[in-house]
Amino acid sequence: MTVIAVTGATGQFGSAAVRTLLGRGVAADSVVAVVRNAEKAADLAAKGVIVRVADYTDPAALRTALDGVDRLLLVSGSEVGQREVQHRNVIAAAEEAGVSLIAYTSLLRADTSTIGLAPEHVATEQMLAASPLAAVVLRNTWYWENYAASIESAAQSGVLLGSGGAGRIAGAARADLAEAAALVISAPEGSADLTDGTVLELAGPAVTYPELADALARVSGAEITYRDVTSAEHAEVLTGAGLPAPVVDLLVNADAGIARGDLYLDSDDLARVLGRAPRTAEQALQAAAG
Repeated sequence: MTVIAVTGATGQFGSAAVRTLLGRGVAADSVVAVVRNAEKAADLAAKGVIVRVADYTDPAALRTALDGVDRLLLVSGSEVGQREVQHRNVIAAAEEAGVSLIAYTSLLRADTSTIGLAPEHVATEQMLAASPLAAVVLRNTWYWENYAASIESAAQSGVLLGSGGAGRIAGAARADLAEAAALVISAPEGSADLTDGTVLELAGPAVTYPELADALARVSGAEITYRDVTSAEHAEVLTGAGLPAPVVDLLVNADAGIARGDLYLDSDDLARVLGRAPRTAEQALQAAAG
């Protein structure tokens, strides 16, 4: 029996991956949910999933949590600026525990991306390349759900504001990316996607910002158009809306990357792994709104 561990298993991505594993027939007692808070994983424990408590900052707890694990889905941490150290802790613990393979959720085109989120992902990819463990890199694109918070404000104002220029976003639904991660980590022995050093560029159907505004309009039922502004103007508007500085920096930096093409790639890896077409922006946003 292959034992599969998922880190961050109570987060949106990790929990979706665990649900996919169970839904695809992976035995609950061969799934290890690595979580920070056991109470939040009570529903998983009730299904028979093995719940172990460990924080990315606690090497000893991580080592214990990964005991007996064959494959590990390392869901990247959410603390920007801390992830390189945190991921190093997880990889070291996996090596000590005898894990045979790690699949890591990176960023689309991480090795060439100019987006500020990329360096920590690149550093983690390099750690995995240097590790004796087999590793698969899942380069996840931008979540369509990142725009769900804009639905109400855009519907009220009639404007989707951004600084992405004419850039195209090959985004995907979080659920599709989590499903793909679960399918890869649970693939049969010998699968090409489990080959050490495999890099999957998981991109979805691309849209421009004006097309995204049209999708938001159809979801909300309001008339919405896209207005492109400079990065400085974008930051000013977001700050004025009360967003904290780190979030403002993240969003403006991402749009600058979009304008440069960092979140666009014509890749069929996601569709191939899923065995179907990924959700469109409109479908993902409709689900988020509903």
